[in-house]
Amino acid sequence: MEREYLLRMLETIEHQESSSILGGMEHEYEELEAHGYVTIHREHVQHYAVLTAMGKLKLQQLRDGLE
Repeated sequence: MEREYLLRMLETIEHQESSSILGGMEHEYEELEAHGYVTIHREHVQHYAVLTAMGKLKLQQLRDGLE
């Protein structure tokens, strides 16, 4: 996943506290989950993602230009 795109996605999830997964975005969120950056909650009709501790660290690294 491209750095800028990853940064935007993680910032969006952080800003919203959680992010509803809209149609067509499942793959991107599953990729974030595979990296350990988000947890996808699938127990509701509308699945949503929240940042993990690793996701918060990655976001800070991206903001600091370390990645």
